[in-house]
Amino acid sequence: MTENIASSAHPHPGSCTLVGAGPGDPELLTLKALKAIEAATLLLVDDLVSDAILAYAAPSARIVHVGKRGGCKSTPQAFIEKLMLQAARAGETVVRLKGGDPFIFGRGGEEVERLRAAGVPVTVVNGITAGLAGMTALGAPLTHREHAHGVLFITGHAQPGAPGVDWPLLAHTAHAARLTLVIYMGMRHAAEIAQGLLAGLPAHTPVAVIEHASLPTQRHATATLATLPAAITAQGLASPAVIVVGDVVRGIAAAGQNRQDIAHLGPMAMAG
Repeated sequence: MTENIASSAHPHPGSCTLVGAGPGDPELLTLKALKAIEAATLLLVDDLVSDAILAYAAPSARIVHVGKRGGCKSTPQAFIEKLMLQAARAGETVVRLKGGDPFIFGRGGEEVERLRAAGVPVTVVNGITAGLAGMTALGAPLTHREHAHGVLFITGHAQPGAPGVDWPLLAHTAHAARLTLVIYMGMRHAAEIAQGLLAGLPAHTPVAVIEHASLPTQRHATATLATLPAAITAQGLASPAVIVVGDVVRGIAAAGQNRQDIAHLGPMAMAG
């Protein structure tokens, strides 16, 4: 596969663009992302990028799936970076297409460092991250003047051999600063995470779990820190999903009630 990608069909120096494909809904692509996808001669695609987004690629473009997902068999990161370098040096217009945003738990920083060190031109196109898209789809914000003064994106999946997140310390910080926590890749350790956060946050702190954010298959459950593991089990929720912790989660119920109230008005009342 490496030899096919690094062909000599392109005599001019190539380039690489890391593109955030967003949470999955193709209508949430930025214009810049769309243009990059259309212009690519080679796309190296992550596991969570949908076929609806790949449909924007040129018919002549080659698409190589290099899926990476926690807990599953994945393409080694070093091999992906090798493909990017070889293809760009062969003159390809390479798009490294990632779910969400390349610089939010997408290992984009590592790939940019490798490409720059090798002298390969590289640019980055941002995408909408799943935590934001999921809450927005449910009608709730991540920050609010009265309820959340900031938001913290954090991973629930530590690198093997590296120290994990100090969840009790994080909980105390979030409580004192009134922060919303958005936890990525935390489903496998949800019970452990909830237990750690209970050291510094009240048991009744609202929590939302959002699966397949922005897609037609999106599902969610609301709970509290105390009931989070049971809610995940009861609803059968699984990765890919984000866990959102904080008072802003109450906005999901408010948005749902508002939608019900509007539906009960009927078309004549709504028109008025």
